[in-house]
Amino acid sequence: MEKQVLFTIFGATGDLASRKLYPSLFRLFKRGELAEHFAVIGTARRPWSDAHYREVVLDSIADLANDKRQAEHFASHFYYQSHDVADAEHYITLKNLGEKLSSQYQTLGNQVFFLAMAPQFFGTIAQHLKSEEILTGKGFERIVIEKPFGESLETATELNDALSQVFDESQIFRIDHYLGKEMIQSVSAVRFANPIFEAVWNHQFIDNIQITFAESIGVEDRGGYYDRSGALKDMIQNHVLQVLSLLAMEKPETYDEASILEEKVKALQAIRKYNPQEALENFVRGQYVSGEFDGQNFIAYRSEPNVAPDSRTETFVAGKFLIDNERWAGVPFYVRSGKRLTEKGTRINIVFKAGQNSLFGTNEQNVLTIYIQPTEGFSLTVNGKQAGAGFDIEPLRLAFRHDSEYLGNSPEAYETLFLDCLNGNGMNFSHWQEAKRAWELIDVIRQAWDSEKSDLPEYPARSMGPRAAFDLLERDGRSWSWVPDQWYRERGLLGTETEIK
Repeated sequence: MEKQVLFTIFGATGDLASRKLYPSLFRLFKRGELAEHFAVIGTARRPWSDAHYREVVLDSIADLANDKRQAEHFASHFYYQSHDVADAEHYITLKNLGEKLSSQYQTLGNQVFFLAMAPQFFGTIAQHLKSEEILTGKGFERIVIEKPFGESLETATELNDALSQVFDESQIFRIDHYLGKEMIQSVSAVRFANPIFEAVWNHQFIDNIQITFAESIGVEDRGGYYDRSGALKDMIQNHVLQVLSLLAMEKPETYDEASILEEKVKALQAIRKYNPQEALENFVRGQYVSGEFDGQNFIAYRSEPNVAPDSRTETFVAGKFLIDNERWAGVPFYVRSGKRLTEKGTRINIVFKAGQNSLFGTNEQNVLTIYIQPTEGFSLTVNGKQAGAGFDIEPLRLAFRHDSEYLGNSPEAYETLFLDCLNGNGMNFSHWQEAKRAWELIDVIRQAWDSEKSDLPEYPARSMGPRAAFDLLERDGRSWSWVPDQWYRERGLLGTETEIK
């Protein structure tokens, strides 16, 4: 059934809007979720016309349209209003346009406000939506905000307080686009729909869990933002801890938003909060320097545009979280994320304990791998008999990857999250209790690093991080399950300077 709604996108001229938001709305249009009774107001500082705005929208969906007529019909629902978020008069103009479009497209007073802007504007926008009476209460009214949700617990609390003066928690949708990805949503299915895994999903059988968010690209055109943020805030505080909570939570009573939120928050609260010294012992950082990969040279982070030449911002982080509850007692959750790593890849490795078997001796550890991107699927490493004479044991991999047709037809993350928002389903969004606890954990690490003046560890571009990231596991008698640089190094595709030192 088609949704009747008026969207207002603040920051409509930005890269996020053209790369993600307009294509996702168009996919919903093609599916019939949006049809005749929707309109989009794009607003930003630039003095665009409706006609120019629609050309921008058409360019953004050019690869998705079945025909020109379909694309133009979709774009005809878009309207542009030049806007200064701090000027009350501009909100009056916005209100008048919204009322006109609501009547024209019969949207029943339903409104979604998407804030694709810097977080310092969130509170200002929310307050003006209320004071200029753009919020009418006639239909559902929801606000969608992008990360970062604050820069610390203090700033996140201030931001949440400002939003909460206008919207209640059920109306606030904090996007973490990884939660919209198909395989992230499949984590619960793997755990709770398969007794074979649920029965062993605990410290008796699992040795450790590894979460890797690796990017092969550098900071590209985001140097100005990234140099103020760094890998810890950009990835660990939100994406990584969200995935960790899904892996660690107890089975919810029912598969709904309230029950899942309750269990995720319990899991996050059970994560051990380190003191400053423990934070330094259990979390390491690094910054990429120049490197060579497959004959191509890559510049150092400090040489990237809009990055301070003496920057101490980390482009890599690896660490160990411990969860103090009965299920996970003694099981380390190793996490890592970074820019300019060997390969792009997001994956989870569940490493099971090695068994001592009187028949065959010590066998390889079973490893369940969940692939999030760029491919999606699962693999399970088990022990089997080596072919031929004798009874030697070798590891075998049982693997499944979605084919290209499935990946091409599966919903894009923002498409899924837009539809969830329209349906009032906050299951795949971050809630304040989660964000608050994440900042409590991350602030300690950030503050410990900021007070530490030793040289920042370095790693060559397109390697898998500094030596300290490997030492972190080796001192526990463990190692990273995914080491893509090894394959390239064996084939001479990595420069000699990319050896981990």
